[in-house]
Amino acid sequence: MWGRVRKAGDKVAHALRTEPKAGGGGRPHNLFEAAASYVTACAEDDQDRAEEAAGWVSPEALSFGVNELACRAVIALARERGRSPETVARELLGLPTG
Repeated sequence: MWGRVRKAGDKVAHALRTEPKAGGGGRPHNLFEAAASYVTACAEDDQDRAEEAAGWVSPEALSFGVNELACRAVIALARERGRSPETVARELLGLPTG
């Protein structure tokens, strides 16, 4: 049993591992920096910058960060608009809200 727990922990640690920042030195990028840069680059249609940000962390970590950013953004917009998060999410995706 402990072997499975250790193996699962190793997978999580590997998924959250980050790469050093470009330009040497300094601390590595964290998954939230990578997610913010990646989403911003995608919104601005900057493929080179999106690819760079995607390389800062593992694909699993980037996915987690993008998901967390999406959740926080929907919650913030819902509060701002006085609507439910589900309604805001559906509106953003162009889906029927009814």
